[in-house]
Amino acid sequence: MGRNTAFLIAGAGLAGAKAAETLRKEGFDGPLVLLGDERERPYERPPLSKGYLLGTAERETAYVHPPEWYAEHEVELRLGQAVTALDPAGHEVTLADGSRLGYAKLLLATGSTPRPLPVPGADLDEVHYLRRLADSDRLKEVFRSGSRVVVIGAGWIGLETAAAARAAGVEVTVLEAAALPLLRVLGPEAARIFATLHTDHGVELRCGVQVAEITGTGGAVDGVRLADGSLIGADAVIVGVGITPNSEPAAAAGLKVDNGVVVDERLCSSHPDIFAAGDVANAYHPLLGRQLRVEHWANALHQPQTAARAMLGQDVRYDRLPYFFTDQYDLGMEYTGYAEPDGYDQVVFRGDTDAREFIAFWLSRGRVLAGMNVNVWDVTGPIKALVRSGQAVDPGRLADPAVPLDSLVP
Repeated sequence: MGRNTAFLIAGAGLAGAKAAETLRKEGFDGPLVLLGDERERPYERPPLSKGYLLGTAERETAYVHPPEWYAEHEVELRLGQAVTALDPAGHEVTLADGSRLGYAKLLLATGSTPRPLPVPGADLDEVHYLRRLADSDRLKEVFRSGSRVVVIGAGWIGLETAAAARAAGVEVTVLEAAALPLLRVLGPEAARIFATLHTDHGVELRCGVQVAEITGTGGAVDGVRLADGSLIGADAVIVGVGITPNSEPAAAAGLKVDNGVVVDERLCSSHPDIFAAGDVANAYHPLLGRQLRVEHWANALHQPQTAARAMLGQDVRYDRLPYFFTDQYDLGMEYTGYAEPDGYDQVVFRGDTDAREFIAFWLSRGRVLAGMNVNVWDVTGPIKALVRSGQAVDPGRLADPAVPLDSLVP
């Protein structure tokens, strides 16, 4: 392989696989190498805390492409090959085994790593994180064999694993430092609904608490001690306290890094031949007018398609609205848009929140910033249109289910 002829993709997850797919669809016929630090071929992560963990979806459904796709499309898939260093000036990357590869263009799709819990006992057996297929496999075994699970962190991963554990009949306690689960993401108005959802399904939810240590006997977990001295018994602990973008090689190479690799609306970094997409990318969003790093499936699906086209010199920009979804117990939800914790002044509900069939809208001076539909379907189109319009709407009509959402779009 000649130097400066190949396109390299560092990171063989959903983002990396979709970038490779797009490059071939757009006519790139040069050498294309997809480098992954795992031994698994590219897979999607939502099933790890949803269908696959619940046992309602087979393992094969998580993979992005069938095994033969890579050879058929002349994508050199190199698994177990982590990129450890970048040389932007020399257009080379260094792999974990010390070998070097040259490139013409490089896409960083290196994802993120779960943030470790910084307390004594966090290294005991049966302390689990959920980021990889093998992690989900281990949790399925925990749910089969254990009777008491403590989940630390009431974000999306924590709540989805709690729901899966309850579905398996496991006793679950969820610990959260904030006053409510998902408080920073949804604000108090909507966060209360998810708190009630879990307590209604038998979860012991303890908010406003601090974990002091994880206790164990013979190297294995037996409980979680809180800062107030109380002890909660546990056969296993699941930690979900956030993730950190895998941007260390980029930072060491002198690329602009700030909560991920900083990229423009074309997903190009501070070096013209290096791009980034997915969890690791802190991208300028032209519609929102700010840098934004999004840690959700839709971003890993769509962002690399824009990055791939930009690598080919096409005039593109990534301006899709943030989108994410969750399934917990009998609740299905989609969220479209972006509302900062202190960036809205009103939440409008349309529908029945007690029955968990409603749409919530976050507004600022009458403008819809984001919408969340819960057990109400086929409404993401008008929600997107309302957000993208940037125009004020009548909150009273927005709350009225008799008023079609389409009629509110300017």
